[in-house]
Amino acid sequence: MTTPPTPPFGRTLCAMITPFTPSGTLDLDGAQHLASHLVANGCDGLVLSGTTGESPTTTDAEKSALVAAVREAVGDRAKVVTGIGTPDTRHTVELAREAEKAGADGLLVVSPYYSRPPQDAIEAHFREIADASELPLMLYDIPARTGTRIEPETILRLAGHPRIVAVKDCSCDFLGAQKVLARTALAYYAGCDEHNLALYAVGGAGYVSTVANVIPGHLRAVLDAFDAGETARAARLQQQATPLIEAIMSAGLPGTVTAKALLNELALPAGPVRRPLQPAGRRTTDELLSLHEDLIST
Repeated sequence: MTTPPTPPFGRTLCAMITPFTPSGTLDLDGAQHLASHLVANGCDGLVLSGTTGESPTTTDAEKSALVAAVREAVGDRAKVVTGIGTPDTRHTVELAREAEKAGADGLLVVSPYYSRPPQDAIEAHFREIADASELPLMLYDIPARTGTRIEPETILRLAGHPRIVAVKDCSCDFLGAQKVLARTALAYYAGCDEHNLALYAVGGAGYVSTVANVIPGHLRAVLDAFDAGETARAARLQQQATPLIEAIMSAGLPGTVTAKALLNELALPAGPVRRPLQPAGRRTTDELLSLHEDLIST
C-alpha cells in the first residue's frame, strides 16, 4: 500500500471552541486543558478562532493569547492553525503577522464577508495575506456564512502560490472539490462533518471538525479504518456518528452553541457563548448528551 503524502497540518483537526469563564472572559487555562485533551484523544491539529471558536466576538489580543496558550500546552504534538479572516485585507494582514509571532503553524483565512467582492478581488486578498508572513495558508470556503464562494477556478490559480497549501471546504460542492483535488497538490480538508469520510476517500487530507470537540477518538477511528483498508468499518463508524453530527451541526443552532452545551455536560472546558449567540436549552442539551452516550456505548 502506497503511503499518501503527509498533509501540512495533519489529518484529524478539531475546530476548537474557545472556552470562556462564567463571566464571559477568555479562559486560557481551560483552553490549555481542552487542547491537551483533544490531542491526547486523537487530534493531530487544532484550528483556533474559526467559526466554532467564535472569532467574530473575540478581540485581536484574545486571538493572539489563545494561540500562545495552546502552543504552550501542546508543544510539537499537534499543529496549531488560527483563524485570521476579516472583511478588511489590511486588518487580516495584521492578524497574520501577530499569529506568526504568537507561535501558530498556519493560518485559516476566510473569504472577505459582507462586501461580497468579485473573484479577482478575492484572489488579490488571499495573495496579499500569503505574502505578509512566512506561515502557510488554509483557504476557508464557507459561502453560506460569507456570502461569496471561492470559486474552483480561483482556487486553481491560488494553488500556484507557495504558501497557499490547503483548503477547508464548506462549499457543499463535492464536484468542485474533486476538480481541484485532481489538478493541484492542495490539501483538502472536509469542513462539514458529514463529508469527513467521503472527501477523504477521493483524496482529501482529512477534516477540520466541530464535532471532534466531543468525539475526537471516534472521528479519528473513521480515517484510521479507511487507511487500514477496512472500508466497510470506516463507513459503519461514520454512520454511527451521523445522529450526533446532525444534532450538533444541523438542528437549527450553530455548532458552537451545541458543542459547548455538550462539552459543559461532559465536564470539559467550554463555558458560555458570547452574545449574540444564546446557550442551548435544557431539552437540546439532554438530547445531545443522550446521543453522545449512545455513540460511546456502541
